Amino acid sequence: MTSKTLQNRLNQFIKQVTIYPVSCECLANGRSDFEWLEAVLAGGAKIVQLRDKKSTDRCLYEKAVGFREKTRQAGCLLIINNRLDIALAVQADGIHLGNSDLPAEQARRLAPDLIIGVSANTEAQAASAAERGASYFNIGPIFPTKTKEGLSNFLGPEAIGKFSIHSQLPFTVMGGIKFRHIEELTARGAQRIAVVTALSQAKDIAGETSKWHRKIRQRSVSAP
Repeated sequence: MTSKTLQNRLNQFIKQVTIYPVSCECLANGRSDFEWLEAVLAGGAKIVQLRDKKSTDRCLYEKAVGFREKTRQAGCLLIINNRLDIALAVQADGIHLGNSDLPAEQARRLAPDLIIGVSANTEAQAASAAERGASYFNIGPIFPTKTKEGLSNFLGPEAIGKFSIHSQLPFTVMGGIKFRHIEELTARGAQRIAVVTALSQAKDIAGETSKWHRKIRQRSVSAP
């Protein structure tokens, strides 16, 4: 049975999320994660993911505390990448798990109130997401991206239909996505688009976030 806390978080995820900014300080043109956060919140983001694989545990915790304070003030969902302990410690809204991270089943057992996102690089992973306790799955990488090293299998926009048909869960898409891709991706059913460099490397992060939000919302409303 879904708890009231989780249901409220899911309702916000489903109804409000369009652009899904994911942090990456090393790709933000010298701007800190906190500068990035202030900008995406100013641009109207309703969800952010703190992704930091380089900081010490203490630094990551302290950063997450700051992210939680700012996102709570803005009414924005906070997702922590990979680290369930940090997510629980700062009372984040959720966690995103890759295929080499803690299994989603175990995360769900330990954290029944959290939104749990899982990466789906294959149709089978999308099909099993709900059974594994996930709240949403991410389809990707859609296009070539340098955000993660060692990737060679890029799925293409056609993966949206192929993957989403296997599950009733909401989903996001990610990987090399630029503003010009929004029309095609939303036409294929995407309503929530996760991005790193499209925002982190923008000259005006707040303005770019707002532009993406408006475009995705417009396209989602007008889609057949």
